Amino acid sequence: MTATIARFDIESEVRDLAARRDIADAAARYMRGLDRLDPVLQRTAFHADAVVDCGLMKGTADEFVEFAQGFLADMGATHHLLGQSRIAIEGDTASGEWYFQAWHSARGEEGEPRDLFIAGRYLDEYACREGDWRIVRRVLVTDWVKDDPGSLDFFAANPGAPRGGRRGADPSQN
Repeated sequence: MTATIARFDIESEVRDLAARRDIADAAARYMRGLDRLDPVLQRTAFHADAVVDCGLMKGTADEFVEFAQGFLADMGATHHLLGQSRIAIEGDTASGEWYFQAWHSARGEEGEPRDLFIAGRYLDEYACREGDWRIVRRVLVTDWVKDDPGSLDFFAANPGAPRGGRRGADPSQN
């Protein structure tokens, strides 16, 4: 009996790795666009015909970006973090799941600071068009939410500490 040895297809492996890199970059652009209040950057994560359902609204990518930017503009600051992911690639399409956690510096009804934490998953579909991997469908699944009293005491006590900024005021944008 002769054993057959599967050949390693380096070109296929490189295409797969490049697709995963480009999909991860789209996810990172999305998150950075949220935290820096940069709608142009956030929009680059989506193809033109993309649809997003975040629970609070469902619509086109343009409608969602406008909604998200407006919602987050009312916050003092935000910090979105991507966790583990799983991506399945089939030619020029893919599906994926990304875990996320998001902190929001919010204000309560009386104007008191609040720390709003939201954790969940993005259930995505992607497409590669003209060599560009982007989201074509996203569903935001919320797994848990925590709303606690907040404090800005650290920043008051350390006014010289570099602090994240928005709308072009972040240290990484100078």
